[in-house]
Amino acid sequence: MSTQTLLTSLFRYKAWADEGLLAGLAELAMKAPEAEYRAAVRVFNHACIVDRIFVANLQQVAHGCIATGSDVAPPLPALAEAVRATDRWYIDYAASVGASALAESIGFTFTDGAPGRMSREEMLGHVVTHAGYHRGEVGRIMWRLMGASPPDTFTGFLHATEPTRRLRA
Repeated sequence: MSTQTLLTSLFRYKAWADEGLLAGLAELAMKAPEAEYRAAVRVFNHACIVDRIFVANLQQVAHGCIATGSDVAPPLPALAEAVRATDRWYIDYAASVGASALAESIGFTFTDGAPGRMSREEMLGHVVTHAGYHRGEVGRIMWRLMGASPPDTFTGFLHATEPTRRLRA
């Protein structure tokens, strides 16, 4: 399996898991105290903002962000739209980026103004792992308040999208 194939699969998984979390947040909105719901949305919004910052970094354009989060939770439909558009961008990017581009080291500026440098491959890896961390954080809030959270494992994604993987050889 090539790095590009793996990254494309990981970003498809991320989009699948993000959809599950968005559905879970809609349920949480109906069942949880407002403050708890808003806290969960703010965490997921942070992950989306970071995703979008790294879209800019990969494109080598200024991201225009001075923070990676917000004190105000956005409305869920607006967040869902941003998450879905960003996930589509990453899936398309991962599917089309070449090996030499993945290895390219790019300079960028963090939200605090400090300089940074990562390869495109490292940036993509960061986005996948950072998002998973925060989906887990939101999942723990959901588990505490509702006793369940959406599925969020790579193997779960593979088996849901390719059921033949469940067959014995």
